Formats: sequence, C-alpha cells, structure tokens
Amino acid sequence: MSADEALIAAVLMDLAHSRRAGASFCPSDAARALAEDWRPLMPEVRRVAAGLPLLATQKGQPVDPLGAKGPIRLRLAA
Repeated sequence: MSADEALIAAVLMDLAHSRRAGASFCPSDAARALAEDWRPLMPEVRRVAAGLPLLATQKGQPVDPLGAKGPIRLRLAA
C-alpha cells in the first residue's frame, strides 16, 4: 500500500469509526478531507474502500464500490 493509499484508508476508517453503529457516509467526505479539488480523487477513494472492511451500498442495497454507477454510501461491515 502506497503512502497515498494508506492516507486514504486512514481517512475512510476514521470516518467509519466516527459514525454511530450502522450509520453510513459518502466517500466524497473522505475525498473532501484530503483535497480542496476532491472530485479527481473519487475513483481512488472507491478503489481503496473496496479493500477495506467497509460495506458499500446504493439505495440500501450492497454494491461493488468499483462497479457501482452513481452515488454510494460506505459503512463498517458487520
């Protein structure tokens, strides 16, 4: 894992742990915490999230964070 990947992973896990049990967050929250120009980071944030103990959902249903089109939510996996 590169330093950039480790930083993204740390931000994602911090966000996940800062939520109440079962609560989700938008991956853009992590990207916004990392850069003012956050949109270009979104593919990398999703890629890193896919390798973490996080569950990605879309409209409440589990999805692959890499293949999902449109907005997703992340939360700690059960």
